[in-house]
Amino acid sequence: MTAPDPIPPTIAWVDGCVRMIDQRRLPGELAFVDAKTVDELCDAIRTLAVRGAPALGVAGAMGMALAQVTGADPDGAAAQILGTRPTAVNLAWGVGRGRAAADAVAEAERLAADDVARNRRLGAHGAPLVPEGGRVLTHCNAGALACAGYGTALGVIRAAAEQGRRPSVWVDETRPVLQGARLTAWELDRLGIPATLVADVMAGSLMSGGEVDCVVVGADRIARNGDVANKVGTYSLAVLARHHGIPFYVAAPLATVDLDCPTGADIPIERRAADEVASIEGHAIAPPGFTVENRAFDVTPAELVTAIVTEAGVLEPPYTESIGSATAG
Repeated sequence: MTAPDPIPPTIAWVDGCVRMIDQRRLPGELAFVDAKTVDELCDAIRTLAVRGAPALGVAGAMGMALAQVTGADPDGAAAQILGTRPTAVNLAWGVGRGRAAADAVAEAERLAADDVARNRRLGAHGAPLVPEGGRVLTHCNAGALACAGYGTALGVIRAAAEQGRRPSVWVDETRPVLQGARLTAWELDRLGIPATLVADVMAGSLMSGGEVDCVVVGADRIARNGDVANKVGTYSLAVLARHHGIPFYVAAPLATVDLDCPTGADIPIERRAADEVASIEGHAIAPPGFTVENRAFDVTPAELVTAIVTEAGVLEPPYTESIGSATAG
């Protein structure tokens, strides 16, 4: 008999509403928030109760399901949802799938189940990239909490552990809102995978000391040429990995690929509120009114990416060709 997953579904359709793990309250409390209207769902997305590109894809579809069951204007609902977070292309993908479905609820539930299945395939493809006893560095959260379930970057690590490869993980704290410290550490603790939390600025020191065997991160959008938008700080890790000769892997479903974006220069980068940087949990760490630039994502050039792990397999350079083949049809 299969043991229950130690991490419950991140997002699900329950009794006519969208039920989500409230990631704002982790790691202190595992709690759920219900969105019964499109307005409530948009608030959950904007305030990061739900986040992560694959999870946002499911949220987009479930938002259109809410519009359908509540009688909201579908065009207005779609525009409202799409306006919440501009960088994750999966959000638009999910909205489009839900908008086109005759039964948006059934489509949203299908996409949620399909996301978990795709992530498991992705993990299985990526697990052999993790050396036996490999020390993996990851950034932000690309685990079950960033998806409907199982995870992308953490899905690769999780699959490696399930295959007996005994990985351990360096967890970047991921300033400014600490998704690594709050979410990735919480997931790995639940999964029983050995992990150590480190300050973001420690990554270079770990690499120079020979303590990192590979880097595995997720993605919020991948351009047609293989440029990758992910949580800000990812680009720096890719540069450091290249300097130290360490493989740098990106794990993401094909729905994260945006064929309408020729390069990373065409990916919109979300700017978020200043207080995320100027304070921690409501406590000011900068002078009042001090100017803040808060870019939520950066773009890693394709030439710094060793491989892209997808549910269709491991894509290698040149990415224009491998992405084109994987997404054809």
